[in-house]
Amino acid sequence: MHILVLNVGSSSLKFQLIDTDGSAIAESRDRRLARGQLDRIGGEAILTLEATGRRPVKSTATIRDHAAAVEYIISWLTGDESGVPIAKVSEIEAVGHRVVHGGERFTQSTRVDDDVWRGLEELIELAPLHNPHNLRGITAARAALGPGIPQVAVFDTAFHHTLREMAYLYALPYQLYRRYGVRRYGFHGTSHRYIAYRYRQLTGRSREDTKIVTLHLGNGASACAIVGGESIDTSMGFTPLEGLVMGTRSGDLDPAILDFVSAKEGMSLRDVDAMLNKQSGLLGISGLTADMRELLAEEQENGDRRARLAIDVFCYRVKKYLGAYLAAMNGADAIVFAGGIGENSPEVRARICRGLDWLGIAIDDTKNASKVGVEGRIDAAGSRVELWVIPTDEELLIARDTWRVVTGADMNK
Repeated sequence: MHILVLNVGSSSLKFQLIDTDGSAIAESRDRRLARGQLDRIGGEAILTLEATGRRPVKSTATIRDHAAAVEYIISWLTGDESGVPIAKVSEIEAVGHRVVHGGERFTQSTRVDDDVWRGLEELIELAPLHNPHNLRGITAARAALGPGIPQVAVFDTAFHHTLREMAYLYALPYQLYRRYGVRRYGFHGTSHRYIAYRYRQLTGRSREDTKIVTLHLGNGASACAIVGGESIDTSMGFTPLEGLVMGTRSGDLDPAILDFVSAKEGMSLRDVDAMLNKQSGLLGISGLTADMRELLAEEQENGDRRARLAIDVFCYRVKKYLGAYLAAMNGADAIVFAGGIGENSPEVRARICRGLDWLGIAIDDTKNASKVGVEGRIDAAGSRVELWVIPTDEELLIARDTWRVVTGADMNK
């Protein structure tokens, strides 16, 4: 089955075309036929397009909205733009969409019908910066491919529906949860679920016999404690702002800071929220950049104190969550690094693991240095806990879930 995967942002659209089915999933023989990204939708968009057996394309085009973006992608895939078809329109049998928030209603990937659509609209207030754009992607795909092509929503929050009350409730008046759904939802669930699946595949462990901590470390960052294939705790909360230090997000802080900063700086709560989401994290501490690669270079080449401080705070926060989750799980089989930083920065991985000897965690410097963007073990001989690098593949999991939903296959694999 040829499945188009769409990840729609406010002014961007990422896509992949993946060929998969049950046997391909079981044997990891899924084929990625094409991928790409359109940025600055709404004007002169920047296009990055790749397809198997072709040279990558980098160009610009006037793309007025998300509907036009989806139309452009389909034209490119079918050869109208490129002249050489990657697939016929009739071969695109389903579309899988990344949807950030599924609330308490959507606990697994779901085919979008009118009732589901209404449910997604009701969830906009929980994810006003994300879900409206995801809905635009569904609308655009329906318009471009016709109402007969299945549209499947794959939720970032769904993997975390297994959290127990003691893990997802905040110590606020209980009626705030009952009335408005104020609770921990967690995000990056598609990534954490894929990493856990891939770890089991690599090690031969069963779901029931697996306890791991997954670290999705990138511009957005989160940790997840996974026992028996289920999320039992995760660092992101009611929104993706809580938890680890991120590129521009603060992560955990004392909520009294909001009122204090608002009064001192004459900022509205909306302004403070924007500061916490877009001007904090690595960027806020360093005053330089949100890019970990640039911070590491600044530290090494120029000895920049605040660059070093930003990296240290980032790593220290991850280490604190590791300790908390190892306690909550009563130990773990492995710690798995993923995400842009987790997959590509041996230095950050080493700093996080440094000083965890008492827990029996030991990293092998040579193995660690060799794992940049590739999967493999990086723990030293005798380490009580395995250390892994496993590049995440959210789009692949979205494609697989889309196939499962459309065919009625088991969703728990």
